[in-house]
Amino acid sequence: PDLAAAEAEAARIGYPVLLKASAGGGGRGMRIVRESAQLAAAFASASAEAGAAFGDATLYVEKLIERARHVEIQVMGDRHGALVHLGERDCSTQRRHQKLIEESPSPHLVAATREAMAQAALALARAVRYHGAGTVEFVLDETTGHFYFLEMNTRIQVEHPITEMVSGLDLVAEQLRVAAGLPLSFTQQDVRLRGHALECRINAEDPAKNFLPRPGTVTRFVAPTGEGLRCDSHAHDGLVVTPYYDSLLAKLVVHAPTRGEAIARMRQALAELVVEGVATTAGFHRDLLAHPDFAGQGVWTRWVEEVFVPQRQARAVARS
Repeated sequence: PDLAAAEAEAARIGYPVLLKASAGGGGRGMRIVRESAQLAAAFASASAEAGAAFGDATLYVEKLIERARHVEIQVMGDRHGALVHLGERDCSTQRRHQKLIEESPSPHLVAATREAMAQAALALARAVRYHGAGTVEFVLDETTGHFYFLEMNTRIQVEHPITEMVSGLDLVAEQLRVAAGLPLSFTQQDVRLRGHALECRINAEDPAKNFLPRPGTVTRFVAPTGEGLRCDSHAHDGLVVTPYYDSLLAKLVVHAPTRGEAIARMRQALAELVVEGVATTAGFHRDLLAHPDFAGQGVWTRWVEEVFVPQRQARAVARS
């Protein structure tokens, strides 16, 4: 909408609200607005960022859920009428709307909500006669237990390997089958989700300097190996990390019978990962996984900014 329309919508649904780029993702073109006096400046800033990033400055306005979890449902459909879901992924461990750790299944999600989300995702995909791989994303209000549609990503996502790990299915192969006009190789009754999977995104960024990208040359790269471990990466000795593209170096993915075992396995994988020559987020991920909130009561989408980072900074000051 234009600013006038944004003001009208914000007044209708009530503050705080979130301005969000219509054409974007990854946290770009997003601003939290807590009162009407902030709206004009936030609108100008978000639309300018959206236009520069996506070539489309259009924004929309939605109600801000303060204590939110980000839960998404993986769906697959073919051109012969089959449509299935493959469970959910929890992407609540974020920093400034950028996903840091994803896991499947979602911890602390009750069975009734899990089933309702899956059926809502299937209903949406069925309504548009969707085929191929897609992800229906929801915001879950921790306070009320209600969930709300966020968006649908009509593609294979970065975090798809954790769904592959718990389902035993190759989503990329199924996507190619659908593109070739073939039916899915499985039905909903064939889907059996087992164990727990985690994914950590290892980026060439410096957490100590506000996650600034750190281009340079990777002088040494050693991927961890072991049972229940997968490392998807293009990195190698001599890789030149440029400032022009996404700074993702590797996706570490683990699978284990339980969440606790998966966390332990990921911590071991991060300890064995070697990346020299550029700063990375691996140490930040190790600290995240060791935090009692992550292992216990769970986190929400702003937990990293509101709890984890302040605590980490306070410890650094105490040590100095």
